[in-house]
Amino acid sequence: MFVPLGTSHLVALALVMTAAAGFIAAVRRRNVPRLVRAVRAALAALLAGSWMAWVIFVYAQGWSSVGTLLPMNLCDWATIVVEITLLFPNQRSYELGYFWVLGGTLQALVTPALALDFPSPAFVIFFALHGGVMVSILFLTIGVEMRPWPSSIPRVAFWSLVYLATTLTINARFGTNFGFLSAKPPEPSLLDYLSPWPIYIVEEILLGGAIIVLLYAPYLIHDRIAARRARL
Repeated sequence: MFVPLGTSHLVALALVMTAAAGFIAAVRRRNVPRLVRAVRAALAALLAGSWMAWVIFVYAQGWSSVGTLLPMNLCDWATIVVEITLLFPNQRSYELGYFWVLGGTLQALVTPALALDFPSPAFVIFFALHGGVMVSILFLTIGVEMRPWPSSIPRVAFWSLVYLATTLTINARFGTNFGFLSAKPPEPSLLDYLSPWPIYIVEEILLGGAIIVLLYAPYLIHDRIAARRARL
């Protein structure tokens, strides 16, 4: 049985942060394009391999269904845009990954919806996939120095609303609970502090907007300081 913030959970989180720090340090110490491409390829392979491992595991357990295989959780969308960015670096997919991973996947890592603990394949695959996405976005942001811009905010807000509308539609059609938009998860999460369904969906929209602003704030402060220094 999985224990939130238990030994295996803390070790998994430590491994994620250690891997991120290692990749970032490697490329910043040696600014070699070939090394950057190699790390991007390795991370892309990790994400693709973890997703394939999940599909195989689900089929092996007899759990295959719309709810277990359709990539409609926000972390799934985040994984897709990060995978695209690793393979074909571009601003549009990166900025979605930046906000969705740091605003959503981070919460999933801290409060995972897991029932089985290590060494269950479900545990290993969960942290390989979610941890791999986190390592990738930190690598792209700190190691490669990609960043969001003011124009990123309305685009991310738009695609986040597209995700919300699409997921609510699929949940209503198939009786699923992608994104925990139809019910709160049984495991402890930040949703426990929000109102009952469906009111918490509105609260999530407002909270999501605040998170987007918060995640952009360091760049806003940096740019204003740089502009002020340039005028001196």
